[in-house]
Amino acid sequence: MRIGVVGAAGRMGAEVCRAVAAADDLELVAAVDTSKVGRPLREVAGVDVDVVVTDDLDALTAAGCDVAVEFTGPASVGDNLLAILERRIHAVVGATGIGDDDLARAAALAADGPANALVAPNFAIGAVLMMRFAEQAAHHLPHVEIVELHHDGKADAPSGTALRTAELISRSRPHPPEVPLGDDHHPGARGADHTGVRVHSVRLPGLVAHQEVIFGGQGQTLTIRHDSIDRTSFMPGVLLACRRVGGIDGLTVGLEHLL
Repeated sequence: MRIGVVGAAGRMGAEVCRAVAAADDLELVAAVDTSKVGRPLREVAGVDVDVVVTDDLDALTAAGCDVAVEFTGPASVGDNLLAILERRIHAVVGATGIGDDDLARAAALAADGPANALVAPNFAIGAVLMMRFAEQAAHHLPHVEIVELHHDGKADAPSGTALRTAELISRSRPHPPEVPLGDDHHPGARGADHTGVRVHSVRLPGLVAHQEVIFGGQGQTLTIRHDSIDRTSFMPGVLLACRRVGGIDGLTVGLEHLL
């Protein structure tokens, strides 16, 4: 299976390049990024392939890509996803921050065309399980808040994982409880409200990707926490998506659908 990586010069993109190059059943054939254009991917990501970084998405078509993995950022992921599908290439999207309008347009493209798309807020298997466990717990403990912690270079806040977790919780709990009060003189102290769930974002150097979901009940608390201490934690999920995206129908959101 021939794989191209969009955002190949970024931290996550370079990690994807290394994972794909190391897989026996996948071949890394294209690398797209707006930085380090013209440089060999061997220098950019440390992989032993004869691929040069380009900023032209047509390189995916020229290389005969079966799947393109998109790991750029909120400003470009929506346009890139649409462009990949328009080129009749399956898309695996890990960049967060894609807007609802772009997601709807991508769903329409994937439904009408030969290319499918998988959009996952988090590719770590443990993070997917954390979201599933939180969804189940919310049915019994509706009082809950989310704290997500990421490195200081992350472009979006709250994280896509936190937003997805809040949506799953909101869908699962029987009724939203009354929200505790905050200090009106310090707006933001109570975090953001997403689908009725409070979400708090921490950005610090030294972190990678972490989230805890804290439930409260009478005389008890329950904390479900996941920690990615290295970006390699996302790679088994990315490779799984590359291998399976051709067999799904249209656009799918969430890696849990492949587990």
